[in-house]
Amino acid sequence: MPVNKSAVAAGVTAAARDPRWRLTVTGDVDHEVALTLADLHAMPAHRARLPIACVEGWSAEATWHGVRLRDVLRLAGTPDDARVRVESLEPAGPYRTSLVAPPHWHDPLTLLAYGVNGAPLHPDHGHPCRLIAPNRPGVMQTKWVHRLVVLP
Repeated sequence: MPVNKSAVAAGVTAAARDPRWRLTVTGDVDHEVALTLADLHAMPAHRARLPIACVEGWSAEATWHGVRLRDVLRLAGTPDDARVRVESLEPAGPYRTSLVAPPHWHDPLTLLAYGVNGAPLHPDHGHPCRLIAPNRPGVMQTKWVHRLVVLP
């Protein structure tokens, strides 16, 4: 799989490998949730064969594995019609966040992936977890996810 921006270039190497990393769900939810990578691994795992189509002209398909975004959002009591802002550990940049509308986060193929092609996710591909969803451009497949903000 090609990499447009490495973990080093994004300035996330230390944060992505920090054992204190948590995925938090906050905002318009019944209750906030904070999950470790072990917590994500303990949830039902799913696979999806999806491409990343880059605006630079390349496309690559892979088999991603992780948890369904909708399952994580339901843990926090997310309203069905909410939009979700996915935030990266990346400190700055135009693609450090993406917005996920209800049709995408309800889709069973939309994952918070922690692995690809049978291997753990490499930091350059978004470790500890990344968004992968059908029918979204590569720049909207946020890497190094650490926060989901549920918007009304």
